[in-house]
Amino acid sequence: MNNEFRNRIFRIENASEFNKLALDVFKYQSVNNIIYKEYITALDIIPPSIKSPEEIPFLPVSFFKDHKVVTGTNVSQIVFESSGTSGINTSRHYVSDLSIYQDSFINGFTYFYGDPADYLITALLPSYTERENSSLIFMMNSLINKSKFPESGFYNNDPLKLVGVLKKAKNDGINGILLGVSFALLDLAEKYAPDLSGITIIETGGMKGRRKEITRKELHSILKSGFHTDTIHSEYGMTELLSQAWSKGDGLFYCPLWMKVFIRDPQDPLTLFGKPGKTGGINIIDLANINSCSFLAVNDLGKLHDDGGFEVLGRFDSSDIRGCNLLVE
Repeated sequence: MNNEFRNRIFRIENASEFNKLALDVFKYQSVNNIIYKEYITALDIIPPSIKSPEEIPFLPVSFFKDHKVVTGTNVSQIVFESSGTSGINTSRHYVSDLSIYQDSFINGFTYFYGDPADYLITALLPSYTERENSSLIFMMNSLINKSKFPESGFYNNDPLKLVGVLKKAKNDGINGILLGVSFALLDLAEKYAPDLSGITIIETGGMKGRRKEITRKELHSILKSGFHTDTIHSEYGMTELLSQAWSKGDGLFYCPLWMKVFIRDPQDPLTLFGKPGKTGGINIIDLANINSCSFLAVNDLGKLHDDGGFEVLGRFDSSDIRGCNLLVE
C-alpha cells in the first residue's frame, strides 16, 4: 500500500489528483494510525462519511510531543526532534522511510528553484548543526551534497569566509544561495553588511532566544538593507512535516503539489474558513507524511490569499515557543 501511495504522491499534477489521494491517505491512516484513529473516534467522526479534504479531521500537532504518531508497524530509521528551548517539551517525528523525506525536499526545492546541482548552496545554522536529529540539517546537508560546487557547505563558524565565497560566486555568475536561521542572518547583516545582491537569501525563522522577537516584515526590511538586496526568500517547515513551503518574497508562501494549507476558525477549531482573507489557525495536509500523519493542525496563525499562497502571521498565545518559528505579527 505504501508503495502505491509513494508512486502517486510526487506525481500529482492538479487539484483533482491531490483531493483523490488525500482521501485515500485519510482512509488508510484512519485505520492504520492508532493515535489518529483514537482522535477521530473521540470526535465521533465516521471515516466513510468524509467526502472531501476539507472535511478531514486535522490532528493537533501537539500530539507529536506526547505520543508516537506513526502509521503502520515499520521500524523508524530516524527520529527527528524539534529544536525547542530549555524546559520545553520537544516534538518527535518517527520516520520509517527517509527516502520519502529526501524525495519530498528534493522535488520541492526543484519545483520552486530548479536543480540544486546548479546552485552554490551555503547554510548559516548555528545551534542546529549541534544536534544530530534536526530535520532541517538533514535537508540542507542533502541539498549541499547535490550541489556541483565544492564551496557549498555550512559556514557557522566562519562568516568572513562565507561572505567571500558568496561574493566570488556572484562575480563569477554562479547562482548562490544562503539559507540561515533568522538571528544568524541578522548578525551577519549587521556586523558585516556584505553586498549580496544577486544571491538568494532564504530565512527559515528562528530567534531561539538570541534576539528580540520581531515581525517577518521587520526582519526582511533589516536583511534587505544589510545585504543590499531587494528580496528575501523564506522557508516554512517543521519537524512534524516532511514537506516545506517556500516564499520568494514578501512572506507569501506556496506549497508543492502534494502539500496544501487551510485556515481554521480560531474560535471553532473544527471549522475551516471557506474563503481566503481571514486570519486563523493553519491546518496542513502533507501527503509525504504517509507513515506518520498527513493531516495536522499547527500552532501558527495564518491567512490564505486568492492565488493559493499563504502568510504566517504568528503563533497562538497558548502555544509554546519553538526555535523553528519565533516571528510574531
